[in-house]
Amino acid sequence: MDTAIVLLTLPIVAASLGTVAQQPEFRAAGPVWPEGREREMNLTVGFRAVVEAPENERVVLRLTASTLYRAFVNGDFCAHGPARGPHGWYRVDEWDLTDRLHRGPNVVAVEVAGYNANSYYLIDQPSFLQAEVIAGDHVLAATGHVDAPFAARVVSERTQKVERYGFQRPFSEAYRLAPAFDAWRSHPEITWPPTPCPDDPEKRLLPRRVSYPVFALNPARRHVAAGRLAAREGKFKPRRLRGLGGIGPAFKGFPESELETIPSLELQQYTTASSTEIDAALDAPAKLALKAGDFHILDFDTNLTGFLGAAVTCTEPTRLFFAFDEIRTEGDVDFMRLSCLNIISYELAAGSYRVESFEPYTMKYVKAIVLDGACELSDVYLREYVNPDTTEARFAAADERLNKLFAAGVETFAQNAVDVFMDCPSRERAGWLCDSFFTARVAKDLGGHTRVEKSFFENFLLPERFAHLPDGMLPMCYPADHYDGNFIPNWALWFVVQLEEYLQRSGDRQLVDALEPKVLALFDYFEPFRNEDGLLEKLERWVFVEWSKANRFVQDVNYPTNMLYAAGLAGAGRMYDAPELIRQAEAIRDVVRGQSYDGAFFVDNALRKDNGLEVTRNRSEVCQYFAFFFDVATPETYPELWRTLRDEFGPNRAETKAHPEIHAANSFVGNMLRFELLSRYGRCQQILDESIDYLLYMAERTGTLWENVHAHASCNHGFASHIVHTLYRDVLGLYEVDTVNKRIRLRFGDVTLPHCEGVVPTPNGPVALEWRLEDSALTYRLSAPGDYGVEVQNPGGKRLVRE
Repeated sequence: MDTAIVLLTLPIVAASLGTVAQQPEFRAAGPVWPEGREREMNLTVGFRAVVEAPENERVVLRLTASTLYRAFVNGDFCAHGPARGPHGWYRVDEWDLTDRLHRGPNVVAVEVAGYNANSYYLIDQPSFLQAEVIAGDHVLAATGHVDAPFAARVVSERTQKVERYGFQRPFSEAYRLAPAFDAWRSHPEITWPPTPCPDDPEKRLLPRRVSYPVFALNPARRHVAAGRLAAREGKFKPRRLRGLGGIGPAFKGFPESELETIPSLELQQYTTASSTEIDAALDAPAKLALKAGDFHILDFDTNLTGFLGAAVTCTEPTRLFFAFDEIRTEGDVDFMRLSCLNIISYELAAGSYRVESFEPYTMKYVKAIVLDGACELSDVYLREYVNPDTTEARFAAADERLNKLFAAGVETFAQNAVDVFMDCPSRERAGWLCDSFFTARVAKDLGGHTRVEKSFFENFLLPERFAHLPDGMLPMCYPADHYDGNFIPNWALWFVVQLEEYLQRSGDRQLVDALEPKVLALFDYFEPFRNEDGLLEKLERWVFVEWSKANRFVQDVNYPTNMLYAAGLAGAGRMYDAPELIRQAEAIRDVVRGQSYDGAFFVDNALRKDNGLEVTRNRSEVCQYFAFFFDVATPETYPELWRTLRDEFGPNRAETKAHPEIHAANSFVGNMLRFELLSRYGRCQQILDESIDYLLYMAERTGTLWENVHAHASCNHGFASHIVHTLYRDVLGLYEVDTVNKRIRLRFGDVTLPHCEGVVPTPNGPVALEWRLEDSALTYRLSAPGDYGVEVQNPGGKRLVRE
């Protein structure tokens, strides 16, 4: 059959996507799924085709799916996807299979998990697979094709009725396996009885746009602990994760009474009876024996994201659990530390297995536990699932601590930018606003392009509206389904602030113009909340500033939110040549200055009383940073406050006890904004010193950078990769690499490093800068594409010598 692409009819959509020729299309495949089961929750279906590759032809697997797929060629893993798109649209992947095929019959197998559940991570849409194997002009196999179809069957080995992984992600993984459970992926002679898979309605298709991920294998590096479990005695009240309660239309899943297994409750019935610390390298051939009640803890050395796999040999029926986390808590692995279920469970008949998780997870430590039976475990690995656009960038400083921060920033970015900019690759995998503002800068530094950011904005552009949200409001994270109607009203303003930077980074006027109606509709949404002073008051739902006590002061008038509101208005005014929005922004800033500043600090909020608006005495560190970052204050207009923030705040304030009445900021986002202000006002050496104090302990503990200053939340958070941008800009001195206007700005600040060098890619070739400091002279060498202009600033006052 021939399935044509659904043509785009909305002008706003066509403008954002470019020409129709850019759009993917299937030559023969149609979307299919077992009849009548396309809305069934957590149903996994396997599809297989046996193909023979023509000689001297490139062979491609083209596919898209809902919800997720993974693909194999002759039993070997080759792909996972698709990249996420918005409601009603599906991004198409193309994987080159040429080098994976041999003479004779080959098995191309695709496993699809159809979740049909709302989450922050994946959209709740009916399940399907649309796939074809193409060699030149030949269709070797295609879903829905009469002569060369993919065969299909339900993969019952994956337990269907299980707990949700958490509030933000859909279902956890549990398996019941027998030997050769995966033979269908590799054995051409296997045949399946017909499974009715009627064609689904045509799907609207989008290009993948972003780079294909890296799937490198990372073996577990060290064996760090082993011991025994024992059943708890006496009364014990287990912790109940959110996925066990509240199931209903707003939070889809299986009621507890229907669950076939509940690992979160079962493993809590055991406690550690004995544990021995071990510090041994785990060589590839190493085998770990486990009998009932045994556990082993393994370390990957770095906090990684990907698919957990292992070789397992069972001498008898065995129940094996993999619990995992980013850190060890009191020497153990707390599989519920993030309020989600970090467990993969297996019920195994006697025999040998190769197992690998379907979903990507984040971990530095994995704890293998056997509750019943006995097995031998070997070749424990994590198959990476990361953005590959980091290989050309480089940074090296004479201070090795900075190099550790850069490496941790790159690692954090790669795991959080596979297809959209995520907050974390673990608990949520969600495309959050605000986080994306910072991560997008890093994407341009490391990859030299804005493809992920374009996809990120395109996902917000294409839906005509967002269900369950008020007209004009943007989702706080997307693609996602917010059936409970929750949103962060002020977070949508970060969307506007980032969009202006995107225009400068990309020059993509088409997409920015296409988004104008959504931006203006957002400001229309805010109009009813403007009070007599023009400030936003009593915003609905979750008003969020940062993870600190500042979040206690968000009503009735939150001044940091109004500072951000002014920045959004001003940015929209500049993007869309709307001077009235710029005037409105400055009027808001004037009111905030008059109401919020108390003579020493800016106050966080005011409350509506019978006699009017009453400004409180609630003052937070992050509020001060918002004031300076969003142009309410400058060092010239508030010199004493700036001096106080600059000299008396920072990473050591807990020890100095300075200004205890001002509530401390957190990593997300106050400390990040502090770095930005120090950069804006030329405090490069201070940035160098404070970045070490704020971040080095994170890099040394997990190899990634965290959501908070403490390890009780995500230890791998996309926004924190911004240290990469900071090091390039404020330490190396590549202040700006403008690929749109082909201009480089160097700024050599007051840093006292002996040496620093770095490379950033651009579409026109790499930009490389190296310098050394000797006897107060800074000698530098710059290599750049020939048509790039260069501007040199020297606020550090050193004598400059160009080689």
